[in-house]
Amino acid sequence: MTTFQPAPTDNFGTEQLRDRIADVLTRARLRTHTLTDCVDEAELVAQHSRLMSPLVWDLAHIGNQEELWLVRDVGGRDPVRADIDELYDAFKHARANRPTLPLLDPAQARDYVGTVRDKVLDVLERSDLRGRPLIDDGFAFGMIAQHEQQHDETMLATHQLRTGAAVLSAADAPAATAAVGAEVVIPAGEFLMGTSTDPWALDNERPAHPVRVAGFAIDAAPVTNEQYLAFVDDGGYERPELWSERGWAHRVEAGLVAPQFWERDPSGHWWRRVFGVMTPLRPRQPVVHVCWFEAEAYANWAGKRLPTEAEWEKAARFDSATGASRRFPWGEADPDVATANLGQRHLEPAEVGAYPAGASPAGVHQLIGDVWEWTASGFEAYPGFRAFPYREYSEVFFGGDYRVLRGGSFGTDPVACRGTFRNWDHPIRRQIFAGFRLARDLRPGEGE
Repeated sequence: MTTFQPAPTDNFGTEQLRDRIADVLTRARLRTHTLTDCVDEAELVAQHSRLMSPLVWDLAHIGNQEELWLVRDVGGRDPVRADIDELYDAFKHARANRPTLPLLDPAQARDYVGTVRDKVLDVLERSDLRGRPLIDDGFAFGMIAQHEQQHDETMLATHQLRTGAAVLSAADAPAATAAVGAEVVIPAGEFLMGTSTDPWALDNERPAHPVRVAGFAIDAAPVTNEQYLAFVDDGGYERPELWSERGWAHRVEAGLVAPQFWERDPSGHWWRRVFGVMTPLRPRQPVVHVCWFEAEAYANWAGKRLPTEAEWEKAARFDSATGASRRFPWGEADPDVATANLGQRHLEPAEVGAYPAGASPAGVHQLIGDVWEWTASGFEAYPGFRAFPYREYSEVFFGGDYRVLRGGSFGTDPVACRGTFRNWDHPIRRQIFAGFRLARDLRPGEGE
């Protein structure tokens, strides 16, 4: 992949940008079809978990958002299906209630998203991709590509929750190729957090602003299954002193005894269900499907803590040699098969040490891809935040009961992942592809 370039200044640049937009839209749609064409109509309309929408709702919602922003707003075209706007408004209908709505059936949904996409490609061909903030640098198209890929990852999580025969397949995630140390010391100092220049960055990533971070140590890799199993075997789920009061209450109420989808056989060996297939636990893979409260309890057991969001981003982006903040840990180039496990190329995290080319300048590995990483931070606006292009993407969530996750997972597409990208969810959520790494304060004299 090539690095995304700033706004075009001539017709040649505009054509390059159009080609890139068409590429990311096509890639997203191919993935959407992969996730919806692999099951029958009964499974498309079924609700596999009250935490998730029926797959057919996600499919039509993808088309509806694309119609609202690219056909009607950017293109100034007449509505395709104005009558369904309310049905697919995520803020008007909770996920648990969506199966009761008069939704488009699978054939209607497929026809709808296809019609919308045809109109969008015509709009793209006729747009000069500049003239107002929504279309400068193709922002609206990039926003919609990211939106579709985010829903694709949500649909992938729905596939993990469904029961029955496996319908998805992919190559095994790669094994380790390099040794990874225990932790890395990040010296105290200021760095530039967030971005004001990435053309497709979303509003909560903006603006870039200086942040001073005290010196800290951070794990060079995410916590692995092997490490987490030691916590389980040491009675971590039976020791309330390791949990916050609220975390322990949730552990008891939810009956948590191990990460979601882990199962122990009669001989005491642990297995993990991966998209309908039972597979032995791979010790060196990052642990996945743990909630924030589980991550917090593990950190207490290990004598460490979760990193703050600022610490995570400094470890991922700051280059002490230049004083600059990189777009990705490895530099400015987009992710590829050598740097990160993204894009549903695999259906699981890769082993720790599988992507040495993706390490940060400080030597921190696998910050992008594999598993979303819980941080200690709540979801708040950056100084100077401005909602764009609508409040409901970020602003309405600020200050709520959320914790920030960083870095993306094996199910995150590269277009929806960068060193500044911010995800957030409730601390009880486990169906997402989330893991974590640990940090700690420096001891006196350490890191000087």
